[in-house]
Amino acid sequence: MQVLVRTDHNIEGREALADRITDVVERALTRVRDRITRVEVHLSDENSDKKGGGLDMRCVIEARLEGRPPVAVTDHAATMDQAVSGATHKLARSLDRVFGRLHDKRSRGSEK
Repeated sequence: MQVLVRTDHNIEGREALADRITDVVERALTRVRDRITRVEVHLSDENSDKKGGGLDMRCVIEARLEGRPPVAVTDHAATMDQAVSGATHKLARSLDRVFGRLHDKRSRGSEK
């Protein structure tokens, strides 16, 4: 599973941030990593320096699955770490549903 981290021009410390986020994503998706070809993480500060506070940090994560359409989630939070954490939890739940449905379909098909 390849993890790509992209940031907008308002995000500082890109290399250290990318390493930290890659670790978080890999740990969150350990159970399904063999079914994912690539994960793209897009980070942005929607208000940049113009406004303070609020839920202006956005994390969009798209997982490319083998033989399936990609799954994408978005989370907004006050800090980048919170946005990444929220998005990875959403992605893990979404992938559990996708792979759970596949397992259910295969189980029902084999019972006939």
